[in-house]
Amino acid sequence: MNGFIEKLTGMAPLTDQVIATDLLMASKTAVRNYSLAITETATPEIRQTLINQLEDAIDAHRKISKYMMEKGYYHPQDTQRQLELDLRTAEIAMSLSND
Repeated sequence: MNGFIEKLTGMAPLTDQVIATDLLMASKTAVRNYSLAITETATPEIRQTLINQLEDAIDAHRKISKYMMEKGYYHPQDTQRQLELDLRTAEIAMSLSND
C-alpha cells in the first residue's frame, strides 16, 4: 500500500489485513452477484459462462479465506476469537476518528 493510503487510513500496521479483508468482501460480493445473475439469464450459453465465473469466484474466495486464516486475520470457525479481533479493529478505527 502506498504511503498516502497508509496515512489516510492510519492503519499502516494492519495494511495486509485491511487489503485481505477488502479482497474477501469483494469476493463475497462477486459470488452473490454471479448467483443472482445466473437466475436472471435467458440463454444457456450465458448461464454457463456465469456458472464458470461463479466457480472461479468461489475458488478465489476459498484462497483468500485460507490466506487470512493462516495469517490470523480471519477466524470463521471461532466466533469468540473473531469477535475479539473485530472489537480490536473497531477500537483502532474509533481511536483514529479521535485524532
